[in-house]
Amino acid sequence: MVEDTIPGGRWEIGPKFRRKLVTDHNRIVFGGMPLHLRLSSQLPELTAFVIKRLVDGLDVYNQLPAEELSGDIARIIEQAVRTFLEVLRTGTLPEPVDLAIVRESAARRAEEGLPIDAVIGAYHVGAQACFDFVEPEVQPDDLRSVLEAHRLLSDFLRLTTGAVAAGYLSERQSMFGDEHGARQTLLATLLAGGQSADIPGARLAESYFVISLSIGKHPDETVAGVDPGIAGRRKLRRLRTELDRRSREPVLSMLSTDGGLVLIPHHLPSASVSKEDWASLDVLATALSKVAGAPVVAGAVAAEPAGVPAAARLAGELRDVALIYAKPVGVYRLADLLLEYQLTRPSPARDHLASLLAPVADRPDLLPTLRVFLDSGLNRRQTATTLRVHPNTVDYRLRKIATLTGLQVARHEDLLSIRAALSALDATTVRG
Repeated sequence: MVEDTIPGGRWEIGPKFRRKLVTDHNRIVFGGMPLHLRLSSQLPELTAFVIKRLVDGLDVYNQLPAEELSGDIARIIEQAVRTFLEVLRTGTLPEPVDLAIVRESAARRAEEGLPIDAVIGAYHVGAQACFDFVEPEVQPDDLRSVLEAHRLLSDFLRLTTGAVAAGYLSERQSMFGDEHGARQTLLATLLAGGQSADIPGARLAESYFVISLSIGKHPDETVAGVDPGIAGRRKLRRLRTELDRRSREPVLSMLSTDGGLVLIPHHLPSASVSKEDWASLDVLATALSKVAGAPVVAGAVAAEPAGVPAAARLAGELRDVALIYAKPVGVYRLADLLLEYQLTRPSPARDHLASLLAPVADRPDLLPTLRVFLDSGLNRRQTATTLRVHPNTVDYRLRKIATLTGLQVARHEDLLSIRAALSALDATTVRG
């Protein structure tokens, strides 16, 4: 065993290279109280102090969403401080297993795209902040304690930054590792119409839910001063995690922060997909919207491997139709959008239908009233309440529409034409 001495104690270096300070650790005193007790009693204040130092001292942390700073970043700071307090209390440096949360946090920062120098630098900034936090209460007699605490902190930082580097680099490698590459190769092959024979060792599912996603913006992506790229990647990481969690087989995906394509394996042929299976996709869309913190609207088609290319095109068209008609969060099949889909296909019939409402298309009072009236189930009083006008005003506007277009909402045959014309008008307006 090798020994080294410092004021007030002795270092012992054991066979596992764990360094233990053989001393009375209650002698590491700042301002008349053992340092580990003083810091633990002020842990919330110390955590907030460290966060402020990170934001003020490192530009990349200044651009993080407030949600992340008060959540994940605050938790890792508090845990790191607690681990160091245990070092102060016992004089024993942590084992690798004790630094698991540090490695996991570094992996998340890698996935979000933070540079490694900023991630490692945050621990040094935090260490300095801890000393600055207690400095006003340091007495002249505390010099030996300062030296002992600094020695402990230096060794603790050496281990911690090593764990940070290991977690960060491991995640970066996994992001571009063999499994990721295999999934992307399989996805590319399916989209090109290839079969399992084209991919050595690949096993294709009986069928796939081919889902084209539109992902809205998380509020943090529009907050001034927040880096939208980081906020978007955090949203995407949560979404990918949820996709994998809800599937028994590896999910194939090609996603960006605003959407993309997902293939979810299914164990039955597409013709055997049940209503419950489709309903589960709506549940999935709700879950994805929740974890992403943004609306997720999608078009979906079930297809065998050979049909994936055509299914991907149709799913993308269904997604676009759902967006054109401002559909709520959900996964939409062709059966859900038959009329809307047909009316978005260019044709003389669509143009003629849209022209039926052309006389009122530019009237800011008439067309909105017609929309609300149809959405309310032809309830004039509810329409009046929604628009904050008198019911007689609603009646007047509907009569005006009838005069200008020749279509009366009270006639069943006209009502069908009005609904179709409104859908055609929306399609041609958005496409135009």
